[in-house]
Amino acid sequence: MEPVLAGMLLILEPYNLMLICGGVLIGVLVGALPGLSSPMAIALLMPFSITLPPVPAIAMMAALYCAGTFGGSITAILINTPGAPPAAATALDGYPMAKRGEAGRTLGLAAFSSVAGGILSLFIFLLATPALSKIAASFGPQEYFALTLFALSMLASISGRSSIRNLIAGAVGVLISTVGIHLVTGVERFTFNMVDLSEGIEFVPVLIGLFAIGEMLTQANSREKPAQLISSVVGKLPSREDLRRCRNTILRSTGIGTFIGILPA
Repeated sequence: MEPVLAGMLLILEPYNLMLICGGVLIGVLVGALPGLSSPMAIALLMPFSITLPPVPAIAMMAALYCAGTFGGSITAILINTPGAPPAAATALDGYPMAKRGEAGRTLGLAAFSSVAGGILSLFIFLLATPALSKIAASFGPQEYFALTLFALSMLASISGRSSIRNLIAGAVGVLISTVGIHLVTGVERFTFNMVDLSEGIEFVPVLIGLFAIGEMLTQANSREKPAQLISSVVGKLPSREDLRRCRNTILRSTGIGTFIGILPA
């Protein structure tokens, strides 16, 4: 516990708190912009952190990454376009709630869930790191194959009532992931002699195209109908009833996210 207390005292220093607040602000802004992600923001701000001491630099980068993950839910809720890959599922329920005039309530729930999940996963990380690291280090080819097979098998039930549509969507996703240079053999696949495709197609552009273009086509198809504006955008803290109803979901999601996060790849 002594290292944990020492780390908390370092974080509570005014200079470190100022950098954390700056990282949170930048992270929310970056996450709310479709096309930019937290890793990209960290890469862009890396030169500015070279002159900082290790502890303030790591604290600012960690705050930026966590805030960027939440910032992606802002555009997912308001315009049905996730600003970051983790916010893809937020658009499924958040945007319909925003259209019902509950945008502020939805933003508050997203913020509280992000904070609660981050704190709970941090405690799990502090208490169970040795055991979790052994699980991660034991992964081999068999485990990777089983993990891939499990992910593909989930396509039959993740969304919709048509298994055929789910399988088609999964096949398209696998096809998109094959674009680029193979990491083992070095063979170029579906690059068409384009340098930009040598590293593959990034997940963020695919995600933005999937949601943004679909929303654009939906709006264009209903152009004769009056536009439905999102109201009550100011965030509201969740009520006790909201926390009671979402408690089990937050705990379950934290466990699933922690388990997935420790798995390699």
